[in-house]
Order: sequence, then structure tokens, then C-alpha cells
Amino acid sequence: MSRAPSPVVATACETQSDIGPGFSVAFAPDEYQVAQMRKITAAHLRRWRVPETTVDNVVIAVSELVTNGIQHGHGAIALTAICSDGVLRVEVTDGNPSPAQLTTAGDDDLSGRGLFLVAVLAQDWGVSDGGRTTWCEFRLASGRTW
Repeated sequence: MSRAPSPVVATACETQSDIGPGFSVAFAPDEYQVAQMRKITAAHLRRWRVPETTVDNVVIAVSELVTNGIQHGHGAIALTAICSDGVLRVEVTDGNPSPAQLTTAGDDDLSGRGLFLVAVLAQDWGVSDGGRTTWCEFRLASGRTW
């Protein structure tokens, strides 16, 4: 018997400042939220006129970081994206003080490649906030105006 998707229980906020647009959404750690966070991210990036190839790469990174937060985090999850000085920064905070670590998955492993994908797609990635936040950054076209 399949489980029906849970309703999105999220608190979202979109911002616009002198440095550029951004959004933040907090949600319960539920596997059904991964698809919702992909949709929310893609919608914002398209509204900001981010090139489609970059949108695709960011959405994959969001999917992997949110999935890691749900599987390994503690408590509510927060997804934040901020554009500033030609860089789009994505952060996922999950409340787990153990920092995310890049691992090597075996050929037969069904998981364990998420951070590897993020590392390949993004220009940079890391962990901050005492291990609770995993982030990645994507360069946008220079001269970008909002």
C-alpha cells in the first residue's frame, strides 16, 4: 500500500535586497518534500531568469542536499537560496551537528553519491554552522541584473 503525499507544511519567505533575490523555506523532514523543494527552487530561479542549464544543476543539488537533510538530519529542515555578486548560494540546514561528508559509493551501492553530484555540479560546496548547514555555490553570468 502506497502512502499518500503529505501536505506541504512549510514557512516560506522571499526576499529582494540590494544584493539580489533570495528565498527561504522551512519544512518537516518528509521524503515527499524533496519534490516540492525542487519545484519551489526551479520556480524561483526561472523567475530570476537564471539560465536553464544552471537551473537544472541547482535543482539536482537541492534534491541531493534536501534528501541528505531528511535522511540524516534532526528536526525541521530549512532550504535557503540567495543570489549575490554573481553567485547563487544554496543552503540546507538540518539540525544535525555531524557535518556532511563526501563518501565513495561502490558500484553496487544504491545511495551515497549525493554530495559527489553536488561537488561535480557546483563551483564550491562545504559545511558551516557547526555542521548543521551544508551549502553549495553556482556562478551566474557576469553583469546579471535583477
